[in-house]
Amino acid sequence: MASELNPPQLDAVRTLKGPLLVLAGAGTGKTRVVTYRIAELIRHRVKPERILAVTFTKKAAGEMQERATALLGRGSSRSGGRGSSNRGSRASNGVEARPEISTFHSLCVRILRRHIRQLGFPEKFVICDRNEQESQARTALRELRAPSASLAPGDLLNLVSRWKSASIRPQQAAELASNEREQLAAAAYRRYQENLKRQGAVDFDDLLLHTEELLTKHPAVRQAEAGRFDQVLIDEYQDTNRSQYEIVRALAGGHRNLCVVGDDDQSIYGWRGAEVTHILRFKQDWPEAKIVRLEDNYRSSAAILHYANTLIAFNRQRHEKVLKAAKPGGARPTILQCQDETQEALRVVADIRQAIDGKLREPNDIAILCRTNEQPRSFETELRRANVPYVLIGGMSFFDRREVRDILSYLKVIENPHDEPALMRILNQPARGIGNAAQKRLVEEATTRGQFLWEVLPDALVIDGVDARTASCVQHFRHLIEELRRPQERIAIAALAKSILDRTGYRDHLVKEYPDAAEQESRLASLEEIINAAANHDKKYLRTSAKSRKAFAEDPFEGSLATFLDDMLLNERDDSEEKESQLARNAVALMTLHSAKGLEFPSVYLVGMEEGILPHKRSVAAVDDASIDEERRLCYVGVTRAQEQLTLSFALTRRKWGKPQKTIPSRFLYEMTGQAENFPPKAEPEPPKKGKAKSRSPRGASNRKKTRR
Repeated sequence: MASELNPPQLDAVRTLKGPLLVLAGAGTGKTRVVTYRIAELIRHRVKPERILAVTFTKKAAGEMQERATALLGRGSSRSGGRGSSNRGSRASNGVEARPEISTFHSLCVRILRRHIRQLGFPEKFVICDRNEQESQARTALRELRAPSASLAPGDLLNLVSRWKSASIRPQQAAELASNEREQLAAAAYRRYQENLKRQGAVDFDDLLLHTEELLTKHPAVRQAEAGRFDQVLIDEYQDTNRSQYEIVRALAGGHRNLCVVGDDDQSIYGWRGAEVTHILRFKQDWPEAKIVRLEDNYRSSAAILHYANTLIAFNRQRHEKVLKAAKPGGARPTILQCQDETQEALRVVADIRQAIDGKLREPNDIAILCRTNEQPRSFETELRRANVPYVLIGGMSFFDRREVRDILSYLKVIENPHDEPALMRILNQPARGIGNAAQKRLVEEATTRGQFLWEVLPDALVIDGVDARTASCVQHFRHLIEELRRPQERIAIAALAKSILDRTGYRDHLVKEYPDAAEQESRLASLEEIINAAANHDKKYLRTSAKSRKAFAEDPFEGSLATFLDDMLLNERDDSEEKESQLARNAVALMTLHSAKGLEFPSVYLVGMEEGILPHKRSVAAVDDASIDEERRLCYVGVTRAQEQLTLSFALTRRKWGKPQKTIPSRFLYEMTGQAENFPPKAEPEPPKKGKAKSRSPRGASNRKKTRR
């Protein structure tokens, strides 16, 4: 192992007791350290099932699990390993034990399935998707008789999500509201939460918020959940929000064997609740903590890292660290000055076309990184014109497709007929003669009776406004669902999904609705993908032996239809696998800087380097340094995606509402190139020249060492 890790990595891996902060700079082998550390813990006789590792994406969790398993397998083949007897150890239920490696939200779902009754929710609670959330938000605003122009459902959800990420409940939101719009939102937030609870439903943010409440306000739950583990590892700690921070403290507060890995210089998700202060004050929260810095970068050339180090040094609130290149030298980053955004796109794409034609690069070696979602349009136009293959990362999600949502709704209703948003979606999908007027009457009757819609369906014939023919269609639908529900305890989920398609005629419905052959193929492929996902789930969990049934008896949800639906709904908010699939194509990656985190490319074009774009105009207008600091971290993330070649481009003019307006080159260009004292320009903006960067502080600090190339 010592030959495979550098000294700081080895130090982190071999520190197995007490709190540990691993400051892992960009490209310094973070995942390697985490997986080697898991393997090392097991070799030192920590039971695998007593280790919890948490990260933010399913892809990262899967990669950790695979690497740790491979390391343990390799270690067991060697003689004399101290912990070799732990390889293949089995839990008390007879199944081979493995570390629990998952995302935060997956962990929280499992905790809530075990304990959510403490909060007044049913064990089979429903997780709302985005469309269902918007419906609930619309209902809450309607109940308050709020004018539609005053607050849109989407805007309400954004405010609610921001409050929840900061662990702010409805009453606190009302106290913090500073204007009429926020007061309305706080009132709607309260209605929204009440309605969700009445329906036994939670939204994505609630998974964290309710888990935090269970762990902080219910000592027995905290003791039970924290008692499951002796070691806790948290990846990407700089991205934790308030709820995640409290969950980590609750789970590790007893044994204090907590290892967090992250990089404050890559904290770029403040807009969705992440607090960089969590990693900055780790030593205050855990005074006995050891800090290990990983600074050896194995990704980028020295020339690129010189720009990155010089840039990030302008942020004062950070852990001191300097990336050191394993690749000496390298081409100095290019600064591309363009007349306007059209010429910027032309020149960038022409440069890419030339590199591809000259066999210097494959298309998938190249990324164009943008600050905003609007920037890619002009680059898409030029990439098409130049016949350069490209993929726009972060387009329409697989889970937003109509056919995917329909089939998942059928599965939701089979699992829980009281899932009313799902039931309403499929009541007449495909069309079966239950029109909008009849649906409205059924909902009104359920509301009047104070019952679930499912419980009202048998009485459709005696409800005013529902004719006999429609009532017959309602009964056929209910009978169909009841038949599909009966065998679900012993049928594979893939077979159940196929049965839904067959019994409802859903494939034929798609073919009729979309006559275009290409569209049909795409839609049917989405259905196939659901069947494939279900089959993979069945393969992983199917209870085929008495030993397996005994293992699952401890957690009746494990491997069930509920587990499958939980996984699918969590995947809806986790685009890591979809992103990986898109990047597998041999095409130029066109994406935002936020989407690029965690990726790397031989050649990167960081475009739109202007004040108002990067840094964004909202940050420029802010009165505090924190907003600009986060924008600087975002620029730093973009720079450190590049392995061999980095091009920074900007336009001297850019159209605003159809008229060309002069721009100012980004302050970050001045900082990277050692010309910070020339920003802002006095009159006509003089673009920064390509030159040797200096680590000069804009605030006049004279004690900071200069970074050398």
